[in-house]
Amino acid sequence: MGDIEERIADAKRQAEELKSQIESLRNEKNTGGMSTATVSPKPLVQSIKTRRILKGHFGKVYALHWGGQSENGTNLVSASQDGKLIIWNALNMAKVQSIPLRSSWVMTCAFEPSSNELVACGGLDNLCSIYKLTDNPVLRATKELAAHDGYLSCCRFVTPGQIITSSGDGTCILWDVETGIATTNFMEHAGDVMSLSVKEGESNIFVSGSCDANAKVWDLRAGECTQTFHGHESDINSVQFFPDGYAFGTGSDDSHCRIFDMRSYNEVNLFENKKIICGITSVAFSASGRLLFAGYDDYNCHGWDTLINGQETSPPFALQGHENRVSCLGVNVTGESLATGSWDTLLKIWA
Repeated sequence: MGDIEERIADAKRQAEELKSQIESLRNEKNTGGMSTATVSPKPLVQSIKTRRILKGHFGKVYALHWGGQSENGTNLVSASQDGKLIIWNALNMAKVQSIPLRSSWVMTCAFEPSSNELVACGGLDNLCSIYKLTDNPVLRATKELAAHDGYLSCCRFVTPGQIITSSGDGTCILWDVETGIATTNFMEHAGDVMSLSVKEGESNIFVSGSCDANAKVWDLRAGECTQTFHGHESDINSVQFFPDGYAFGTGSDDSHCRIFDMRSYNEVNLFENKKIICGITSVAFSASGRLLFAGYDDYNCHGWDTLINGQETSPPFALQGHENRVSCLGVNVTGESLATGSWDTLLKIWA
């Protein structure tokens, strides 16, 4: 018995030594944040206004996702607890298609960006449902992917034939869309996985955010986590890759947004304001990465300047107009428009 206790104590000492070595290496690479790397950034022009209001849902809007370049970046899909997916042309405010769902408890939706021919959604039914938009009218799912033991919190297409889902069961799954088979399971989070983002231009990499307050970077080829980022004090509700793919942003229930750099393995900016004490539901970067937009529970959307220390300034943009929680947002592929969705049943297009 004494020998086992000694071995356990020795293992704990080795683990602490390894932790201190890792922390030392991370500190060596931490040469400063975004604010120290820039010299006198150009002032931002205050010109973001509501340009379109999309009306058509009769329940809380829970998710939206922009389509790809094939429609000039004007198409988006939204999911609402009225039991509908709606495909919109945001430019002319037209409803392109309305898709009835088997379950109205939907929490996420996704557009397949290369062709704009597939959309996916999921929620409290624990399923990822795939719909083919060329089957007009769309009355039922082309494929239903079932393997999660908890609600579906987020889904994103990797290719037209692959999709990644995250769930309240604490896992992410890579699926083969054609066969409906779960090809890889990612299971290193210690809480519900709330969001994921696929690296643009290198779809083998994705990042996830969880209720364990950690963000993890995963490699599809290795099938495992390659990096874990700490810093948040509460649930991470949203993650989004920076446009260059070397960093990502997070939004949390602790009222903070953070930017983590994968190369230095460190946090490079933190955005907080003492007047903002509510949770963050969603985050998205502008096309240049200069702005980080965040949707808040207090009905507002704020745009933060990523080149300035986020603890020493107020957000330069406060996009007000929704009458309930801003539940989702996203910037289109051309970078010209920001869409926000809210529990007030509306979607707004800002530019």
